[in-house]
Amino acid sequence: MEATVFNPAQVYLLHMFERITTEEELLDIKKLISDYFAKKMDAHLDKLWDDGALDQKRLDEINGMDLHELK
Repeated sequence: MEATVFNPAQVYLLHMFERITTEEELLDIKKLISDYFAKKMDAHLDKLWDDGALDQKRLDEINGMDLHELK
């Protein structure tokens, strides 16, 4: 079996997660991470919109697609 090699960010997070002792803390961390990535996605979508790569017509097209079929 091959050993897993962690990068510095993964090692840091593993050490930080050792301090989580309650379900409430875990839920707080999950929300924090979800909010972080949602904010990054919003910023990226705003940039696409501002650059003209994304518009209402394209959003309507995407809304009608079955995204499960995309691979």
